Amino acid sequence: MSNHRYPSDLVVTPQDFAESGWKEVLEQAPRKGYSVMQQPLFDAERKAIEEDRQAQGKVFWLLANACSMRLVPKSHNEPFKPAVWIMGGKRSAIPDDFSDSDIAFFAQIVDMVDDHWLKARLADLVWLKQKPRNDVGFALAAIDAYRSIPLDKMTWVYGGRECWARALVLTRMLKKGAGERLQEMETEILKAFSTTTKEDDPLGLAELLKTQSLGRSHAATVAQKLETLAHEFSNGGDYRVCSFFSASVDWYEMSGDKAKAAEMTVAEAESWVSVAKCHKSYGVAANCYEKAIQIYRSIPRPERAKHKVDERIAELHKCLSEAGKNSLDELRRVKTSAIDIREWEDCASKSVMGKPVHEAMYSFVNIHEGAKVDQIRTSAKECLEQSISRNICDSTYRSRDGRVIAKRPAAGFSENESSENSALWAKMVEDYQIFVDLVVRGYILPAHEILLQEHRLQEKDFIGLAQQSPIVPIGRAHLFGKALYAGYDRDFIVAIHLLSPQIEHMVRFHLNNAGVKTTNSDNNGIENENGLSTLMDKPEVEKIFGPDLAFEIKALFCDAFGPNLRNELAHGLLADNEFQLPCIYAWWLGLRLVVNTFWNAARMAQQSNDQENAHD
Repeated sequence: MSNHRYPSDLVVTPQDFAESGWKEVLEQAPRKGYSVMQQPLFDAERKAIEEDRQAQGKVFWLLANACSMRLVPKSHNEPFKPAVWIMGGKRSAIPDDFSDSDIAFFAQIVDMVDDHWLKARLADLVWLKQKPRNDVGFALAAIDAYRSIPLDKMTWVYGGRECWARALVLTRMLKKGAGERLQEMETEILKAFSTTTKEDDPLGLAELLKTQSLGRSHAATVAQKLETLAHEFSNGGDYRVCSFFSASVDWYEMSGDKAKAAEMTVAEAESWVSVAKCHKSYGVAANCYEKAIQIYRSIPRPERAKHKVDERIAELHKCLSEAGKNSLDELRRVKTSAIDIREWEDCASKSVMGKPVHEAMYSFVNIHEGAKVDQIRTSAKECLEQSISRNICDSTYRSRDGRVIAKRPAAGFSENESSENSALWAKMVEDYQIFVDLVVRGYILPAHEILLQEHRLQEKDFIGLAQQSPIVPIGRAHLFGKALYAGYDRDFIVAIHLLSPQIEHMVRFHLNNAGVKTTNSDNNGIENENGLSTLMDKPEVEKIFGPDLAFEIKALFCDAFGPNLRNELAHGLLADNEFQLPCIYAWWLGLRLVVNTFWNAARMAQQSNDQENAHD
């Protein structure tokens, strides 16, 4: 929202509002709701500007921006969020965009507005922004306007839910100052719920009661109604029945009827099984079976034997495994435009060709600078901002045998910062895997081929190199050297099996040297070493290894969104034909660490000797 759209000295008045024809403009909206009210108001603003009606244009502009904001009822301090974020940090309006004179204008016209939606929004903004906040009349006006919005399916779906929730939040903020409004709204919601059908939105009403801690004395009645509505669905695998049973579980638990809550939990789980059996997609079926298993596991121990929960979970695991394996056949390879890497290959070969062995090795490990985490993060963030599908859809990652090994949440439309960070991290690791493939194909393999042709190196050479490298822990030079030689000799299967645990030990060794605790104690007081994933989550890792290397180790070895080499190797999950590009890159990265630290140590020693000789 630009603050420079109108001159700062253009202050609009109630008369400008009364003469603007705002009612006629809002009547052009196809229905009620903030999402559709804003466009006719913006259109009216443009028309007013074309006709040189500046004041009325600003009236429409202020009203449109007021209606454009997204209502987040649960937030006391920031209940209005921008509806749209655009690349470059631009956004639609928020309350702080309105000047004091704008808020004063809204305060002057609240009583002139008889449209419930517009009156509620303006009164709420005045209550939120007024200083000091001592006139509860605006809060009461907002509450009464919000609760005047009908509790029917149409208005509920298009913003009525949030409006009623905001009314309840405001009422609780005012406490006694709100009078009997809380009890009155509870009665209205319960009345609307009692007459609703499964084709309306009884779940929304039940959820509103639950989140606002209302209707507790009627919990059994609400639960029975939800159960009855659930049974009205056919057995054709309708997703909605799952939600009805789930809601009935919550309300039976609130009523104190644990046996009935367990019965509804079983019904919810079996409804997911029904969906799985009816769906044509094995991938969707696998997700449904997984959901059913999770729900069965939530049944309390005292109720499990009655419903044969453990036996049913075992049966569903078989169904899940079968569906997961079959889902792999449904996957389709996505092709992108080809990348010509012939120029990279040529440069890589020439960078090591004809050089003495030490120079050739140094050139080889520095043939590429490696991943830059800041660049990967920026690129991933831009991609998420531009991608509609990634913002509204989550993703499931499956192993080669069909097991779910990771899930990425949707990147946008979430108030959960953790979900947004997870989506960004998943995209970063996804992009990193593409980077790894390109570096191996375009740089590492072509240069490695030249090295093998021109230099015959033996295992002892790599062991000696590891012994002189300060990054290799004491007593690990032979294991490091053997791993590096195996990779040099193109035995990447042996190389990665030897190298992976040594990388983990290297991280642990240098963390210990920095005074970082790398163990944990169990309930019996037994101290166990933390695994690589836990070690890489320690904040000191970036200080010791730098952010780029820390990211590469974590993305390569520890993350289910990526190759996850440490877990795959530790559990024997990689087959003979699966030691491909990530393993080659991991070997090259290990060699790069050893050679560069050796090279830097040797150069520092030489400089020290030169200085001593100069003093002599």
